[in-house]
Amino acid sequence: MSWPPDKNWFLAAVILYGLSALYTVFLWRRGFRKDDWICYGLLAVGFVFHFTAMIQRGLSLNRCPIDNLYEATSFFMWTVVGTYLIVGLWPRLRFIGAFASPMLFAIGIFALFPGLDEQGPEPRYVNGPVSLHAAMILLGYGAFAVAGVAAVMYLTQEHNLKFRKLLAIQSLLPSIQRLEKVNTRLLVAGFLLLTFGLGMAPLIVGEHGPRDIYTDAKFLWSVLVWGMYGALILLHWLGRLNGHRLAWGTAGVFAFVMLTFWGTNLLSQLHQ
Repeated sequence: MSWPPDKNWFLAAVILYGLSALYTVFLWRRGFRKDDWICYGLLAVGFVFHFTAMIQRGLSLNRCPIDNLYEATSFFMWTVVGTYLIVGLWPRLRFIGAFASPMLFAIGIFALFPGLDEQGPEPRYVNGPVSLHAAMILLGYGAFAVAGVAAVMYLTQEHNLKFRKLLAIQSLLPSIQRLEKVNTRLLVAGFLLLTFGLGMAPLIVGEHGPRDIYTDAKFLWSVLVWGMYGALILLHWLGRLNGHRLAWGTAGVFAFVMLTFWGTNLLSQLHQ
């Protein structure tokens, strides 16, 4: 497939995510002692380029741009950056971008691999319910991604408090109590979005005729992820999973999502 014009904008966004990741090294070496807008600004400009790429792709194809693995990955990245830009309006939470930038850059490089942007004979996400189903699920994963980053920040700050107290005092990272609240709220938001998206599956089946969606690998995997995040929220609500354990659980489940998301796409007959 030839290189479409919208990918130039996406490539520019990935480069900016990479520059933000490089600047993260500087922040790590300085111990996060300086509150600045460089990471936030780089990701914000990258977000604009990224959004431009998605708009161009959607207008050129006259559909929601989430039809293949490249487009789904791009949409997922866009939701992560958008969520961060909202959360990062609070100065103490702005450093989430420093932790998220390397992940965004790595996923962006993966999305640019040849073969991921293959167009099928007929687009699947050309109507409201199907597009909304996919968008809600990807938005949920975006919230889970930022929750995972907040969890890693929690574990980093906790480690500093135990072994590098001076660095923890001097750094501008948010307190572990605030990070736990952010983590919990993002988990609930992502869970609600994922629940809404999965709940639309019967509507999709009813509109497009009988399909084996309930035995589809991607759908079953999504239900498993839904159950895992639901268990985290329930155990936290019951007071059995707080602080350190909640952070490890959030980071662990999101690592599972990242390692298996694209593989289950390839196994699915409905989501390839």
